[in-house]
Amino acid sequence: MSESSRKKKFYALNMFDVVDVEKYLAYFRRLPEAAPRYGGRMVALARFQDNVVGDLAPRQVLFLVEWESEEAFNSFRDDPDLADLHPLRENGTACYIWQTFVGPDMAAPDRSLDDVLAVLKP
Repeated sequence: MSESSRKKKFYALNMFDVVDVEKYLAYFRRLPEAAPRYGGRMVALARFQDNVVGDLAPRQVLFLVEWESEEAFNSFRDDPDLADLHPLRENGTACYIWQTFVGPDMAAPDRSLDDVLAVLKP
């Protein structure tokens, strides 16, 4: 199967510290309904445990959201109907990191060297 025929996955990595639990919970209460409408699905949720290696300051919380596409992610982020949602996240957190990544379909049964090389190439 060629790389172009494989479905690409689009991920948003969210790492942050919580500074106002109530504001962040107000955001998160709406997220399970809002994100799927735009093609988003939470795939990981974790609390910081240990800084093993690296030069990034630790954050308390990690969320990894899989989106159907970059366009789906941008629709969620930019939709004016959600203009009141994003400030809840912004005001309830600090040191927010929101990065996006694209990669091969991880549901494929086997990972090949070609898959790894495709991710490593710019």
